[in-house]
Amino acid sequence: MSALHFDTLVWHWPIAIYLFLAGASAGAMFFAVLLKHFVLKHNAYQSGFVQAACIVAPVAVMAGLGILVLDLTKPFDFWKILVFYNPKSVMSMGVLILLIYQVFMFMWIGLLFRKPIDAWCESRFPIVLKFTAWLSRFEATITGLLVIFSLALGAYTGFLLSALPGYPMLKNPVLPLLFLASGLSSGAASSLLGGVLLNANPNAKEVHFIHKVEIPLILVEIVLIFTFFMGLVLSGGQSKFAAFNAIGYGFWGWIFWIGIVGLGLSGPLAMNLFMTATSKRKWAYVAGTACLSLIGVLLLRNFILYTGQMTVV
Repeated sequence: MSALHFDTLVWHWPIAIYLFLAGASAGAMFFAVLLKHFVLKHNAYQSGFVQAACIVAPVAVMAGLGILVLDLTKPFDFWKILVFYNPKSVMSMGVLILLIYQVFMFMWIGLLFRKPIDAWCESRFPIVLKFTAWLSRFEATITGLLVIFSLALGAYTGFLLSALPGYPMLKNPVLPLLFLASGLSSGAASSLLGGVLLNANPNAKEVHFIHKVEIPLILVEIVLIFTFFMGLVLSGGQSKFAAFNAIGYGFWGWIFWIGIVGLGLSGPLAMNLFMTATSKRKWAYVAGTACLSLIGVLLLRNFILYTGQMTVV
């Protein structure tokens, strides 16, 4: 079967973009919280990397949701998923996670930028100061729930694909963990890339911290990819066939070995180790490494979506 033609295709590239954007949003928020609480403390809102994360997260999740709605056969019926919630539906569960995640995301961003928001609203909308003061009493709870729903959203992007019946490659328990790890990587990369584009210092302590987390995260991704395909091979039958059909030859084989393993994982890992060894980070190194990570994650989403639908039971 041709790599670009699938008789059994149910979901196309817009779903891969949605999965990528949702994961990037969750990852960006996760790293924004880490930077605030472990690196920057009270003045976190002044960091270009935290600002980038707080731009990427809402823009990515809303863009992803918009793509998801437009890709539906009847996009104007999307409201029915919200009103007629089905707890047994993976799609309904995901939309609920998305909505709750956005509530805590915007509350946390509002608390993060409380100082400039209060300063601007003091003479214009003084009632806002009362609201932010009240909201700040629950900051620890909001932060904790944001982290939980960020991780839930990252893992959900893998569970969503498992909802497709009859595809052995997608019925893999490792997939949610793999998509969670790669989503965190894309969130870190988008925060770094956005930060340097906002003229933040590429050698700042935020960059050192993210790279310190990113190195083991990439290693975890490599282990999860190995586990993902080894599980398929050891299962035998159509699962084994699906694994070798995906990574063995042809267009998607090249995408996997060169695009994902080479550029998306080995490249950023080597660059991170190089920057750690030389200590000083430069703009081109940070931006280049982040771009490679983002390309790798985007390719991974498309690779799993398309090759996962190449083999049916």
